Amino acid sequence: MHDVLALVRKHSFVLALALSLALFVGNVIAEPSFVSWDNVPDQLATFAPLAIAALASMPSILSGGGGIDISIGPAMSVVNVVLVFWLFPHDVAAPLAIAIVLAISTAIGLVNGFFVGVLRYPPVVATLCMFFVLQGVALKIAPTAGQAPGNWTEQLGQSVGPVPGGLILVAAVVLIWLALAATPYVRALYSVGGSDAAAFASGVPVTVVRALAYGIGGLFAGIGGIALTALVQSADTALATEYTLLALAAVSLGGTPIGGGRGGLIGTLLGAAVIYLLQTFLSAVHVSPNYTSVVYGALLVGALVFGALVTSKRRFGGAT
Repeated sequence: MHDVLALVRKHSFVLALALSLALFVGNVIAEPSFVSWDNVPDQLATFAPLAIAALASMPSILSGGGGIDISIGPAMSVVNVVLVFWLFPHDVAAPLAIAIVLAISTAIGLVNGFFVGVLRYPPVVATLCMFFVLQGVALKIAPTAGQAPGNWTEQLGQSVGPVPGGLILVAAVVLIWLALAATPYVRALYSVGGSDAAAFASGVPVTVVRALAYGIGGLFAGIGGIALTALVQSADTALATEYTLLALAAVSLGGTPIGGGRGGLIGTLLGAAVIYLLQTFLSAVHVSPNYTSVVYGALLVGALVFGALVTSKRRFGGAT
């Protein structure tokens, strides 16, 4: 047990990796066609909104200070309804439409960052307020569900040439994060997440770094909204709300603690894979949807308990 905890302390994503591998094998056993290449574009299109929502939740959590953004799902909904009800009907060109919705979602994140980083509102309070505001905005734009007219996201829901569209969207977010990781910003983000006081003493602009984390999350949420639209080809204000909690579960499963300063990209993607593979496995073995939330909750609680155990071992020098 000590060796396992030592491995997880060194690589926080190990638990998510083990779970995702086990669930992948379970899916193949339950449904052999799961690994069919013909199914890959559809699988990635379904996985993409969840994975991107998790990646959008990650920066605020990494920033520490109890950082969390529970407005990610509604931000995706706003992007979804803006595309379907405003931009697609007016045949707005794809580059301009992408720029518009990403500007909107990034602005949403920066407003969250202003309230959390500058005005020092508790992250849960600030982003919960934004959650309700965005739900109201989405309902104003789309009081009823609507089908999307023919549009440029249809290919992203399948394949663009030989490349699955879902893979393109997830890769876009990953590349943006890797580009940021090549700058001093991500190192500063981990420093702030580890300790505000130590980061400030080292000359890190804590307020700016934390506020920008929410802006980056907003940018990623915009891409997640595009992925959601590509998947469902419709607009419904209830579509993205569930992604908020699933995304937070994925980040936690991936080894990024709510306290921040630890974890990251690989673990978050693996955590999202665990959630997705669990969904497909439960469907393959015909588990009633009424029980899926119970399974998600139990899995998340188990991950949090395991993470707390690892943290306590680190804090007390591995004493037993």
